[in-house]
Amino acid sequence: MRPIRNPVIQGVLSRLMAGWMRLCFATIRWRHENRDLVEAAWAGGGPVIIAFWHSRIGLAPAAWDHGRGQPVRALISLSPDGQFIADAVARLGFPAIRGSSQKKERPEKAKGGSQALRDALKWLKSGGAVTLTPDGPRGPARQMGEGLAVMARMSGAPVLLLGLSCRPAIRLNSWDRAMLPLPFARGAMVWDRVEIGRGVDPASVIDAWTARLTAVEDRAETLAKT
Repeated sequence: MRPIRNPVIQGVLSRLMAGWMRLCFATIRWRHENRDLVEAAWAGGGPVIIAFWHSRIGLAPAAWDHGRGQPVRALISLSPDGQFIADAVARLGFPAIRGSSQKKERPEKAKGGSQALRDALKWLKSGGAVTLTPDGPRGPARQMGEGLAVMARMSGAPVLLLGLSCRPAIRLNSWDRAMLPLPFARGAMVWDRVEIGRGVDPASVIDAWTARLTAVEDRAETLAKT
């Protein structure tokens, strides 16, 4: 067993990571753009999906106001390494719906994807919010699968696209170059909103949604530098 997959080690690391993130989020100087989109979602209530690229998992919990927003769940990989991330974000108010994207060419390798989709749709039907990373859990980075659009079509929920960045930050040597915050950094959050009709083919919106999610992340990068 890899050390990172040891339950005791994962428990310790998740506590440390959650505490570190709380400190960072409290001291980062945040800039916001298009915040009215998420403000409207909070005010209106009802189901909503929040999507951001996988590299921004370490920043995303800062974006949701638990006092004003819908109860939220995070769709996180069922892989052994996913438990560590799930525990950390759960400590920040994002309990997990476990699962990962099913590969069309190897359906036998799907890790709870179908059950996770059912659980996510049930949660959305109750009026909750679901966060997910449409390029996770293994990439390629910034390449969107159909899962997000399928969930949006089946639930009828709008999708908030979220771009985040902070400077300075720690960049991990991972497939997505994951970004972890540092205290007293400059941070930025940028929002966009998309929807899909029930009769629309999910594949038909992937390119446009990919471009728009990449655009808000790139904009957040620019804002965090200035």
